[in-house]
Amino acid sequence: MEYLSWQRQGNVAEVILDRPPANALANEVISELDLLLDELENEQNVRVVLIYGKGRFFSAGADIKEFATVKDGKKFSSLASHGQQVFNRIEHFSKPVIAAIHGAALGGGLELAMSCHIRLVTENSKLGLPELSLGLVPGFAGSQRLPRYVGTGKAAEMLFTSEPISGSEAVQWGLANDVCKEEELLPRARELAAKIAKKSPLSLKAAIELLNYSKQGDFQKGMEKEAEWFGKVFESKDGQEGIKAFIEKRAPVFKGE
Repeated sequence: MEYLSWQRQGNVAEVILDRPPANALANEVISELDLLLDELENEQNVRVVLIYGKGRFFSAGADIKEFATVKDGKKFSSLASHGQQVFNRIEHFSKPVIAAIHGAALGGGLELAMSCHIRLVTENSKLGLPELSLGLVPGFAGSQRLPRYVGTGKAAEMLFTSEPISGSEAVQWGLANDVCKEEELLPRARELAAKIAKKSPLSLKAAIELLNYSKQGDFQKGMEKEAEWFGKVFESKDGQEGIKAFIEKRAPVFKGE
């Protein structure tokens, strides 16, 4: 694999995302993540998975430059469905998955983090879904998971303004479990992972399955509708303007078209 690697510490698999400069989640990265889950699923000595990003960020989002190479809305919706499928697999994974978030978890990066069972953050982390600033919407189930953590009102504010919240605010709103200083993040995450790894693998698998029963019944339909809209807004003039403006490093001019 080019962008993902893992190493085992006791019964914990530490997964490292390494795609400089911002660990953007290109389609290839998501495919690698899917293959990595196949590998970890069959590793009997792995009981907990810990994911973190190398460098300055956990993940600053999807690869916007890759978006510019997509030619039509159907392919864009397919891109969303692929990410949704892999992230949904993480949420239902038979082994607990912990995200250790430093720097930024934005867009697809936050969607990845929200699919994990537990999130630890640093005080200065930035968590948000800035897709509307590009004339787009979240595509990897962000519009469905975020309200489950922070409530519909706060989710609406975060989506409509595109403004991120800090790690400390994420804990206050229920988006993260605990906040640490930057230098304490990985030691704290490793300590938590090791504690969980002492539990019975069978009971952990059962607990994950039971927790997922708490989802609202329309979650799947919401994901499908999100992927549909992901393609529609991509094809719009505003969506193309947002992507172009991002690449050109300028403010977009939206016209409602």
